[in-house]
Parts: sequence; C-alpha cells; structure tokens
Amino acid sequence: MTHPYQPEGELAFLTPKGTRMRLPARFGPDREQPGRPGAQSRTVTLGDRTVLQHRIGPGDPRAHAALERETAAAVALERRYADHGFGEVFTRVVGYDLDAPEPFVLYRITDGEPLVSYRGALGVREQLRVAGQLALAVRLLEDAGLVYRAIGPDTVRWNGTHVRLAEPYAAMRAGEPREAYGTAPWASPEQRGGTGGADPRDDLWSVAQLVYYLVAGRPDRGAGPPADLADFRGLAALHQGGAFAPLAAGRPAPAELMRLLNVPDPLALTTGGPDPLHAGRAEYERQIARKRAELGLDRPPPPPEPHERARPSWWPVRRPTAPPPKPPAVPSPPAAQAASPERLCPHCLLPVVYDESRLVTIDPMGDRVPLDLSGDLPPAHVRDLLRTAYQLCPYADEDNLHELPVPYLTNGRPLTIALVGSSGVGKTHLLAAMLGEVEQGGLEPYGLKCLPLNPDTHRTFLRERVQSLLQGRELGRTGQQTFARFADGLLVTGSGPTRPVIFFDLAGEDLAQDSEVARFLTGIDAFVFVLDPLRALSLPSLDPVRELNGLRRRDLGDEAFTTVLNRVPRTRGPYIAAPTAIALNKSDLVRVEPAVDQWLGRALPPRFRPEEVRAESRDVHAFVARHATQAWLRPFDDSARCTLHFVAATGGQARDDRFPHGVRPRRVLAPLLSIFAMCGLLPGVDHGEVGI
Repeated sequence: MTHPYQPEGELAFLTPKGTRMRLPARFGPDREQPGRPGAQSRTVTLGDRTVLQHRIGPGDPRAHAALERETAAAVALERRYADHGFGEVFTRVVGYDLDAPEPFVLYRITDGEPLVSYRGALGVREQLRVAGQLALAVRLLEDAGLVYRAIGPDTVRWNGTHVRLAEPYAAMRAGEPREAYGTAPWASPEQRGGTGGADPRDDLWSVAQLVYYLVAGRPDRGAGPPADLADFRGLAALHQGGAFAPLAAGRPAPAELMRLLNVPDPLALTTGGPDPLHAGRAEYERQIARKRAELGLDRPPPPPEPHERARPSWWPVRRPTAPPPKPPAVPSPPAAQAASPERLCPHCLLPVVYDESRLVTIDPMGDRVPLDLSGDLPPAHVRDLLRTAYQLCPYADEDNLHELPVPYLTNGRPLTIALVGSSGVGKTHLLAAMLGEVEQGGLEPYGLKCLPLNPDTHRTFLRERVQSLLQGRELGRTGQQTFARFADGLLVTGSGPTRPVIFFDLAGEDLAQDSEVARFLTGIDAFVFVLDPLRALSLPSLDPVRELNGLRRRDLGDEAFTTVLNRVPRTRGPYIAAPTAIALNKSDLVRVEPAVDQWLGRALPPRFRPEEVRAESRDVHAFVARHATQAWLRPFDDSARCTLHFVAATGGQARDDRFPHGVRPRRVLAPLLSIFAMCGLLPGVDHGEVGI
C-alpha cells in the first residue's frame, strides 16, 4: 500500500443509498485476506461502530476491476434485501469509495464460525437448516441476477441459527462468460474450466458439495455425485433433485431445490421492492411504438389499387398484357452508395468531384505542395501517393482554406459523425477511447476492417490523443475554432463498398452557439450525444464530485444538445433522419447502480445483437428518466432512430491531470457500432430495425 499505517484520522465514503459520510476513524493493522489478491484488510472504528475495510492500492487494474464488481454486487444485494429479514444470509455492506487514492469497501463484522469448523459435528436438524438457508441464499442471488461462485466451508459462517455468506468478492452477473475460478470439490466442473455462461445453478453445486462435507465429515472429489450418497438420508433431496449433476443444465432451479427441501420461498410472496425503472421502461416501449406508427413502419402493405373503374360484367374490357410496374422504392441512406462521383464537402456542404489538377500534399511545416501525377509513374507509386494526398476544395476562400483527403473522394459514400455535448462532458476522451479500441482491432469481430483515412492525420491523433490517454494523462479541452475541421477519419470496409468515416469533435462552446463554425452540422450523417451524469442526474452520490468539479445539475438539459437539435433539419416527419446514439458517459461514477452495473460490468458481445441493444437502450432511457428531467432525453425524442448506451471513456476521475488508477474504457464502441448498424455498415444486420 502507498500510505504508512495511521491509527487515527477521518474516513469519507458513500453509503449503499448514495449518501456521503465523513466520520472520525481509528484504523487497525493491515492483514491479508484469502481470496483477495492485491488487497489489504483491516478493522475501522467509526464512532462506536467497528467495521471491516478491504482496500487496494493504485496502479492495479485487475484488483480495481474486481473491487468494482464486488462493490456493485454488495450494494445491489443491500438495496434489494436490506429491509427483509431473509437478507441476513449475506454480509452487509456499510459503504465504499471506489475513487479514493486507495479504493475500498466497508462491511459489517459478522458473527459465527466458518463451516470448516463444523465438519461432521452438526446434528441432522442443523444440517437441514444450513442446506435450506444456503438454497435460499442462492435463490436470492438468482433473483438479483448474480452468481456467488465462492460457496465453501471457509466462506460460509454458522452462528448456531443462521448461515451467512462472506463478502461477494467473486460474484459475477448471471449469463456473463464464466471465468475459471475455484477448486474441486467446491466449484462446479464448468466453473473450474471457465466454459459457458455463469449460471445460478453453479452455486447449487457448491451448496450440495458443502452439505455433503458437513454430513459425511469429508469433502468429495468433485467430479459428479459422490459414490456413497445412498448412505446418507439427509442428502436424499439434494441427490434426487440433481444438485450433484456435473453440468448446470442437469441441476434444479434454486426455487425447485427449496421446494424439495421443504423451505418456503419468500420471493413467492414478496421481492426486494418494486422495480424502480419499470415505468421508465414501459414509457420507452410506448415511445418506440409511437415512432414506428408515425413513420409507417408497422403498417400492413396497402391493397393493390384497381387499374380500372369497376364496370358491369358485360362491358368489354381490354386487359393489360402485364401489370404496371411498381414505383421504385426510395433508397435508404445506407443503400445510396457511390452512384454519383460527387461527394459533399463536410466543411462547406457543397458537392466536390475528384480532380487531379487540385491535388496537394502537406509538408512538415503545414504548407500545401502541389502534387503532379502527369509523369510516367508506375500505378503502385500513384496509389501510394494518393493514399496521403489531399484535394483542395474548389469553394474554399483565403480565410477558410480547406482540403479533403483523396480517399474521401474515391471510395463509397462518406459517413460523417459528430460528437455533441457541452464543454467538459468527455467528448474528446470518448473519441480517443473509441479510436484506441478500433486501433486494437475492436471492430474486427463484427466483420469490419479499418484503415486510416489519411495516415499522417491518424498517426498524429493516435500520438497526441489516444496514446496520451492510455498512458493515464487527462486530455486538454478542445479549443474553439473559426472553421470546423474533423478530428480523424477511417476507411471502413463492411457491408458494401469501403466507406470513409470522419469524426467531428468541436468545443462545447462552438456547438452551443448558432455560429457559422457549426454550419456543417446540417450535413452530418449521424450524431453521438454525450450525456454527462454530473450535469444531468439527481443522485446524491454525485454531489461531492459536482462540488469538486465546480458543476451544477441542470434541469434544462445540455445547451449543445438543444442548439444542434434546433439546427438540424427534420426530414422524416417531425423527426431528424440522421441516426443518433446517446452515450451516458462517465457511467463509472454511478457503476454501483444495478441498472448501470448490469451493462457496464459486462463486455460487448462478439457480434451485434439488435435485441440486446434495444434492451440496453430501454434501461438507459428508464434510468435517465428516473434521475433527470425529460430535457436530457430530447435527442431520443427528436430522432427517428436512436440508441442509448452506458459507457465510460476513462473508468475513473482525474487528479492533477492524471488518472491515478489508470484508464479503463468500458463499452466505448457500443455507440459507434449502433451508428454503423443504422447506417448499413455492419454485415448481417437489418439497419432499418436498429434504434426504432
């Protein structure tokens, strides 16, 4: 750890409900805790109450990620079951601070002894009680969407009346890819091997093995049902129910095992309270249905129109030799590819055609040098020269000279993407994190290949933005401009021709003003609206961070959102036609919120799943609607197609221009993948069904 032992001081932390506390504290000595690599544990006396603190040092991303996951699980269980007596089967969390110089979590100190002390010493009644309460714990974990993964004789305590599971330091979200964890016999074969997805029935295997250990007085080998099960009547329900099956699919559901053990299921009568996001999710579905109806997406095809006015049957009819041709369908924006050689200049919004007489290169001093291709150059040399060449825009004047990369003019239909948000919301960090993931091959699992639009510009962006961010440095704010220039560009090959993709990242002050510099917005193909939780959400846990950064919550939404949405033309009825995505950036600040954790805590799937994107959009919409005003959801309200995502560009807060715990981007490619899907770039995806 970085700080020497100090017996007294103060400790500030957030409670599970998000309230900030600062209390005098007396600290005990450090000790290592089994199952917590990279962590130290100690007692902390807060007033008249002593708790247990687990903390990690800076610079250990794996330990930090594990502590985040543990804290999110502990807070979810506390919020869900704290007001119910049956919640006492879990160790109760007291508080946490994941952004402290040494992040930590606090727990109540539990009573009782680990079950390893009771091997073969419990009576039949106590054995049944332990089995029933462990099955209940797994049932409660299942209902919270969690898999504990560490049930064993050292992690379960017994006080003569109740069992209590240790802190959920190994917990995962149900359905996440299993990570190899645990040893035989306590961990199931699938969990030990790290195959498939985490399943609540993994914990039932552990329960069965632990109860066998208590009854038989010894552990089994852990390969399947113990050979001597028939010798122990107390294990009949576990055996007959299939709890010892080597595969999770062969084991009963937790509620079924409780029935076999004659243990009442409290969740059949009550749960951890009503879902706080239920109304918001329902409202999202209503709005999607309304949009689809207004855009005519759910209407049945109209009946064929009669070619002639009805006549009496005796009237002679000249029948057509063939039915008249149907009117041509209007192509969707992604389908309107490179039929025309013209490309819209993204700066002045006027058509430009590739013209070799206007080609230049840019030397190290920034001067434009004419490029002459009239000589007898080999085709390979020409291709290489054009890769880094520019064409001067014919409409540029002396005050606003600008040029276009040649590949922008010689490939498929360009896709321009603008990041929108006020100054300080994290647009630059998000774009740098996105392109850092792209550079590391993050789009290849989705069938996309990427090259730089211009190698020199891309190399500069990687060096000045991406590499600086990945080295833990906070990026400076984007300066205001008198002329909008794109930050970087890619050549993306996916479904159809290779398409240039360029990204605009303007200062928030420029976006919030109706100035000439933002005129290019009317020609943008897609938008990523970057939503800042510090400005939007009314959660009390964000108040200290707001105070630290000198920010206030705004009920009127983001000024840049409003200005851009007012400026972009509506070409699909009352809606903006350009695909949009809302990125709830800095989601790490609210990562212990269950709705956030279930998305931010999981990696993006290796293929694009529209139904999963819709589920995440529904949750983000409901979360923002519950904790912010409707003004923050205006991009969704005003756009024909819009997806919403929990993302974190940095994964933590900066101190003194650096990120002390390193940079840990989370799900930053999700908004970009949705934009690509809506624009027809993703292979195998129906672009018309994404975001609507």
